[in-house]
Amino acid sequence: MIAVPEIALATIADAQAIAVLARDEIEHGLGWSWTPARVQHCIRDPRSNVIVARDGVGVIGFALMSYDAEHAHLLLFGIAPAWRRRGVASALWAWLEATLRTAGIRSAQVELRASNLAARAFYERVGFEQVNATQRYYRGVETALHMVKELTAGSS
Repeated sequence: MIAVPEIALATIADAQAIAVLARDEIEHGLGWSWTPARVQHCIRDPRSNVIVARDGVGVIGFALMSYDAEHAHLLLFGIAPAWRRRGVASALWAWLEATLRTAGIRSAQVELRASNLAARAFYERVGFEQVNATQRYYRGVETALHMVKELTAGSS
């Protein structure tokens, strides 16, 4: 566990670092769909939050979440390999969950590669439950697990 990383809203200047981390660590083997331009679009979109964790120098983790009136969708969530299992993901999720609760959001959903056992374990640890799976969801080659976290009064 590191000292609590700085968590802040992403800036346009962060888009390149977020996109490269997404390409290298999340989209590997699938092609690059979360390009800097797409990340910039999310940063500018009032229906989404893009947050980053910093180690004082650069981006070490990020999350992109979109919102509607009662539900949120975690679009992308990544931590640089050197910073995994050091509390960065937990700090990012705590920021997001506090935001969800403040906004009165009832549930959050996420999709992840079925082969990503570490991500699945993390999401389960913070209260997500698998509700479905879709074969060949990712570019026709990999199964996605669909997970949801209900955010009711008093749940964590």
